Amino acid sequence: MNFPAFYRPDKVGTLYVPNTAEAINEGREADTLPARTDQERSMLLMVDAQVDFVHEDGALSVPGAVEDTRRTVEWLFRNLGKVTTVALSLDSHIPLQIFFPTWWVSPEGAHPDPFTLISAGDVDAGRWQPVFEPEWSRHYVHTLEESAKKTLTIWPYHTMIGSAGHTITPALYEAVAFHSAAREAQPQFLIKGLIAKTEHYSIFEPEVKVPEEPQGVLNTAFIEMMRGYDRIFIAGQAKSHCVLETVTSLMRYFERSDPEFVRRFVVLSDCTSSVVHPAVDFEALANAQYAEFMARGLQMADSVDLQL
Repeated sequence: MNFPAFYRPDKVGTLYVPNTAEAINEGREADTLPARTDQERSMLLMVDAQVDFVHEDGALSVPGAVEDTRRTVEWLFRNLGKVTTVALSLDSHIPLQIFFPTWWVSPEGAHPDPFTLISAGDVDAGRWQPVFEPEWSRHYVHTLEESAKKTLTIWPYHTMIGSAGHTITPALYEAVAFHSAAREAQPQFLIKGLIAKTEHYSIFEPEVKVPEEPQGVLNTAFIEMMRGYDRIFIAGQAKSHCVLETVTSLMRYFERSDPEFVRRFVVLSDCTSSVVHPAVDFEALANAQYAEFMARGLQMADSVDLQL
């Protein structure tokens, strides 16, 4: 197919002001029916496709994310008339959070470097001490380990609200605006990650529940809404963290209530990449978990081979 005139593949992964008006105008001229007429409803669920994760100079750049995003955009263009809804999550952070250096300090008064792993043993031994919420922080690292979650990782400051790194990468935003106009369908946005005292990898729930906080428990409203779709295609960043934990939430929820439903989920395997860590092989850990999920019904496919 011919891609829209506004689309420049070489601009994927670069920072610029999206040409929203042109994208919408071209969408209005696209030869496709409104999404409300779809007999088979499909969703593209984009996890954290933001500047700080996608761009090579982003604060927490994921190697391969530029190419992942280019393939996602082009898959959306090729399947424009078949994708009913595009939903996108926005990882959203503030300066003082449990996974940032500001939260922890050593006995010598130093804050941890990004990518430092803080275990429950480290905290019990006093190698790292919480600056905020000391009782909760000790509970938190123990709860992560007891529930077989990842060891607390200290991350670079990323996707800070109000910063350029927080935005959807521009080329994808244009594609979403184009789809919205072409299909007469609003995109949906999910904000997550604002709770200071917990990580929030999954777009549907924090790593440790904080019931008194908005977004502190499972977002059942959005998950239940997904029952209205015949297929849900998942892409974004990072394969090893927010995409994986999002899939984990969905598997856990639907395996309890409707095990056959998990077959509707398709991870676009060439549209997501893993975080690279100096000491942890997140790619291998993620692949092992995806293999287990596939044995239980999850689908994975390359976007270049998947025509709806």
